Amino acid sequence: MVRRPVAWVVAVVLFGEAFGIAALNWFLGVVVDRQDMSLAGLDPHMMSVSSKTGGVAFGLYFALCGLVALLVALRDRPPAGLGRVLLISAAVVHGLLGAFTWGLVGWPAFLFMMLVLGLIVLLLMTYDRTAERVTAPPAPTTP
Repeated sequence: MVRRPVAWVVAVVLFGEAFGIAALNWFLGVVVDRQDMSLAGLDPHMMSVSSKTGGVAFGLYFALCGLVALLVALRDRPPAGLGRVLLISAAVVHGLLGAFTWGLVGWPAFLFMMLVLGLIVLLLMTYDRTAERVTAPPAPTTP
């Protein structure tokens, strides 16, 4: 079965993305703070703080999604409730980020975002609950 290896890969990729997003936004916040330039009259310190805060928030979000994928890999059970919602929202975010990166960064970043999107969807589809119900043996009936 490919379910557990896919869950492990998704967990590792999401943890890597969490660190990368947080580090990139923190770096951008430091750059904005050191340049001491305003953008259309905005306070540079406020832009720096908001970049760092946004980076930490997105990093924690991706880390939480990675934790859900890690728990799926360890337990070999489908994500349920909030975990499933988090993974679905991570797939949507990667789809949107892929659309933005195509125009802003280029096709290699787009391919990476689509790869992660595909892995998350594969994780969700391989642990589909309806497929598990169908394969369960029927309960014996007594006349």
